Amino acid sequence: MENRILGLHHITAIADQAKKNVDFYTKVLGLRLLKKTVNFDDPGTYHLYYGDERGSAGNILTFFPYEGARRGSAGTGMATNIGYSVPEGSFDFWIDRFEKHNILYNKPSEKFGEKYLTFLDPDGLKLELVVPQNPDNRVAWQTEEVSANVAPKGFHSVTLTLQNINPTAAILTDILGYALLEKSGNRYRYITDAVEHAAIIDLVELPNEARGIGGAGTNHHIAFRVKDEETLMEFQRKVSRAGHSITNKIDRNYFYSLYFREPGGVLFEIATDNPGFGIDEPWDQLGSSLLLPPQYEPRRADIEAVLPKID
Repeated sequence: MENRILGLHHITAIADQAKKNVDFYTKVLGLRLLKKTVNFDDPGTYHLYYGDERGSAGNILTFFPYEGARRGSAGTGMATNIGYSVPEGSFDFWIDRFEKHNILYNKPSEKFGEKYLTFLDPDGLKLELVVPQNPDNRVAWQTEEVSANVAPKGFHSVTLTLQNINPTAAILTDILGYALLEKSGNRYRYITDAVEHAAIIDLVELPNEARGIGGAGTNHHIAFRVKDEETLMEFQRKVSRAGHSITNKIDRNYFYSLYFREPGGVLFEIATDNPGFGIDEPWDQLGSSLLLPPQYEPRRADIEAVLPKID
């Protein structure tokens, strides 16, 4: 692989009740609980990871569930919509499933020639199931109720809502290697040809829209993927040379990260493929136990005492 941004790595959002979050994403949507760990900056809060069998980049949705958190408000300066790729012909299954579980959804529609089905998670986070124009050959995680012929295969796209798209578009094209694919009204679709999937960023321009307010049901940040630490540090230099403030490299146990806030207000992360999710649990036991960063292991008993039960 070239030293390029390889589409999306993960997306992180905020939730309220951890148990409700786990039940929805594993039992209703059918994703795998990859990791049950804690927020590095607030170890009294879980950091939950969902995805496919091995936590493939472009397939990882994570949450900080704050019990009793206020409901956030989507608006400009944030990622407002997460799109998952699903197989052709799966919408009937998902509509029936959403009806059964009292999930709010809209009737299917179409944009950029692709059919999509919008729905909300229990905290009001907006998601879409999208039937992509190009076949998606990724292997989905299956459950007893969500089989491979309907299961989400990973990210299709993410939507950023902005008062002015131009500064953000410049970051995407000049630094991250994306290109404008298509425009429809106030929606601009950017794509990278470095990967086949999880390659799309949509920018929606709403000059008079209020700024988003963080809280349960909103996205915290989006992360772009690079293959390794060497490439990560190349992008640190590139972002810095462009005049943007960016963090030092941070060890997140399962990947290494840099963070910077793009001019439109969205928090961007760049994250590595290495070392991956198999470093501290067998593949067949991912997500089965509470894993703590080394600095918090001496406090395990106290941390476990304050974390809500989600088994």
